[in-house]
Amino acid sequence: MLLLGLALAGCGAGVLPPIRSEEERLAVARQLLDRGEYVAATELLRTYVANNAGGADVDQAIYLLGHAHLKTKDWVAAAGEFERLLRDYPESDSSAAARFGLAESQFAQSRPPDFDQEYTHRALDEWRRYLEAFPGHWQNDAARERILACRTRLADKLVRTGALYLKLSLPKPARVYFERVTTEYQDTVWVAEAEMGLAMCEAREGRRPEAIARLASIEARYPGQPIANRAARERKRLERP
Repeated sequence: MLLLGLALAGCGAGVLPPIRSEEERLAVARQLLDRGEYVAATELLRTYVANNAGGADVDQAIYLLGHAHLKTKDWVAAAGEFERLLRDYPESDSSAAARFGLAESQFAQSRPPDFDQEYTHRALDEWRRYLEAFPGHWQNDAARERILACRTRLADKLVRTGALYLKLSLPKPARVYFERVTTEYQDTVWVAEAEMGLAMCEAREGRRPEAIARLASIEARYPGQPIANRAARERKRLERP
């Protein structure tokens, strides 16, 4: 215990202490993680993993190394460690947390809705795999929240693309994107905006009765919300002789 205390004091000063055994290396790394000293923990864990291939605790060390990379926002390195654990130690007790961590590292690399959403799709797929493979794990609820966040971003992307086509006076391709939101992303906040977009497509296509009916439906289903006020203004404009 005295040796461990001295070791941690040395780490707190920014210098890694001498390590007497591999067991001590892993123990000190865990203590550093608990203290939020992730860079120092990363050094110890990287060495432990290199020195203990096939060891009983190496899978846990790989997970902790990925976790440390997450904390330092090294998303690529974190994903690499989590993928390594899932590939090489699929039966590990850390597999569930690693699958969740892999999704976290993918989502952290995703870009805003105006840009390509490759990493949002990757994160969504990983969280779905996690829920399927590990029902009842303590992070299940968090995964469901993250899945909704991914789906909301993807729906946002579709609405923005549809709006761009409308701005270019291309209602037919715009309709494709708005309809995807109303049929595939009904659990997101972007459904009402997509319905509004569909009404505008109908108006641009000269289908005024259909557009007016859709706008009236939006008013009725979203009372008091800004989208309802917008729908009312557009409906009144279309109803003018």
